[in-house]
Amino acid sequence: MSFEKLEDFIKNKMRMSHIYQPVFIKELIRNKGTVKLEDIAKSFLHYDKSQQEYYEYITKTMPSKVLKKHGLITQNKNLYTLTDEYKNLNADESQKLINLCDEKINTFLETRLDTYDHRRRNQNNLSGSLRYRIIKRAGGKCEACGISSDKRAIDVDHIIPKNKGGSNDESNLQALCFKCNRQKRDTDDTDFLKVKQSYSNRDQDCLFCNLTKHNIKVIAKNELAMAFYDGYAVTKYHTLIIPKRHVSDYFELHSPEINAINQLVKEQKILLQKKDKSITGFNVGINIGEDAGQSIFHVHIHLIPRRSGDMKEPKGGVRGVIPDKQKY
Repeated sequence: MSFEKLEDFIKNKMRMSHIYQPVFIKELIRNKGTVKLEDIAKSFLHYDKSQQEYYEYITKTMPSKVLKKHGLITQNKNLYTLTDEYKNLNADESQKLINLCDEKINTFLETRLDTYDHRRRNQNNLSGSLRYRIIKRAGGKCEACGISSDKRAIDVDHIIPKNKGGSNDESNLQALCFKCNRQKRDTDDTDFLKVKQSYSNRDQDCLFCNLTKHNIKVIAKNELAMAFYDGYAVTKYHTLIIPKRHVSDYFELHSPEINAINQLVKEQKILLQKKDKSITGFNVGINIGEDAGQSIFHVHIHLIPRRSGDMKEPKGGVRGVIPDKQKY
């Protein structure tokens, strides 16, 4: 009876968004009903092609080069072979060499706690929950090339590198596949130094570059953006979110700045709804260019809380920038 119930679950009741359930059950059965957490994780890894591709990359770029240099192996496309000198080992010799390799591995693991540091260089001090949020924010895709995490392993990367003063703030983190991350690291000392310097650009004549001077209180900020209440509010708690860098056109923002601004927009939306239960909606808008109504030429995003009854006919929303076109 127990077999039939489990068979029915697997055949008819199991709903899958991934391979996790059948792999889990298979490992339980293989191990007579009991299996350790780490063994379940290892079995998932067996089916993870993105991780396999990562270690294929490691194989080609690291150990295979060293072993070929020492004349131990040859390569024909994706096939590696011991050189002729080492092909005729007997069973006893083979086992002794395997034991020596095991000793080397165990000694290394015992003395090097951070064995896989090559996978965590840019993830120091990042919690699992923070890494999850960054990858979730990116929709499980590389923010550079767009490849999905089920096709290539995704790392969480510091936009401004830690060794150049970058923080662990979410606005300074992005999801990159391991290939894009490696390519980016190769240019850290050039491209990203310039990017870092550009983030400090300010205009002494700009109102938004001199908030303190004009007694404007910042209510929230992250590495690349900040928020404050509009001095000429359309509704109560009308909030402006701006990049710290002086830039006039939204379309000239760096992608990390857009991420940082969006992070504050979402955070302020949640905080305002907790603060004021009468808020039932929002308008989010950007004026780009004088003909679109921009009066301060430092990018600013309007987060305007809306309440039931605050306007007789709200239909059309942002279409009201041209009044005759609001109603349709």
